[in-house]
Amino acid sequence: MAMVDTGDIRLHVQRMGPRDGRPATATVVLLHGLLTDSLASYYFTVASSFAASGIDVVMYDQRGHGRSARPKTGYTLDHYLDDLDALLDRLEVTGPVHLVGNSFGGTVAFGAAVRHPERTASLTVIESGPPTEAWAVTMGGVLQRAATDVAQNEAAALAWITENLSRNTARLAKGAARLVRSTTIVDDIPGSRVLSEDQVRSVSCPALFLYGGDSALVAQAPWLEALLPDCRTVVIPGHEHSVLVEAPRTVGRHTLSLIHEVSGRHGGTGAVPSGVR
Repeated sequence: MAMVDTGDIRLHVQRMGPRDGRPATATVVLLHGLLTDSLASYYFTVASSFAASGIDVVMYDQRGHGRSARPKTGYTLDHYLDDLDALLDRLEVTGPVHLVGNSFGGTVAFGAAVRHPERTASLTVIESGPPTEAWAVTMGGVLQRAATDVAQNEAAALAWITENLSRNTARLAKGAARLVRSTTIVDDIPGSRVLSEDQVRSVSCPALFLYGGDSALVAQAPWLEALLPDCRTVVIPGHEHSVLVEAPRTVGRHTLSLIHEVSGRHGGTGAVPSGVR
């Protein structure tokens, strides 16, 4: 475990690389989802296979989650994007990276690709999409429902989760409840600055979107394919929102295929030569 002080917040970071001493062919940054999620969702699914394939893997608990700091305020999308920028600076990652985001992490990854196209080699978004006005409205509803549940039924909900699911799930749920109850996240995320359609369209790096076939989010796939210049979507039948955890081999295979394709295209580093964009 490593704690990295960005100057604004302390983040829990884990890093994996090729174990045989060979130089990494690319760097991938894994961004997890909201509330009950943490870097563990990658650590126990695709991270080790990515490292074994020759990739430098960076994953971290986003602010308010896991073992990272939980400030009382500061949970807009821009705060999460600032954390990513500062972390890459602290880790001295200078070349373009492959961004992989699950759920809310996918929205952060998309925002980062818009903010820093020169720093993004490729983009993989799992069960998520760009931060649009519609996204903000949806997130506002989800977070308000979570806040209501925490206020009215937290003890009963945690008892049910512990009895019917697992103690680890209950621990994650307890941390999520504390995040909702003690910070401004419920108001900050839906109040975040969102992207215009032109800004969404500006993402020119290779982009992969992975959706569960039974997920409501899969409906945005045609829109993304029509809007983005280098976009591919994959629908995984029989899954909903938890496709990363439920189908990690499929998710990992498609993601690695994109990363290795881009890395091979640009000399094995994942870096995009000046003037390509």
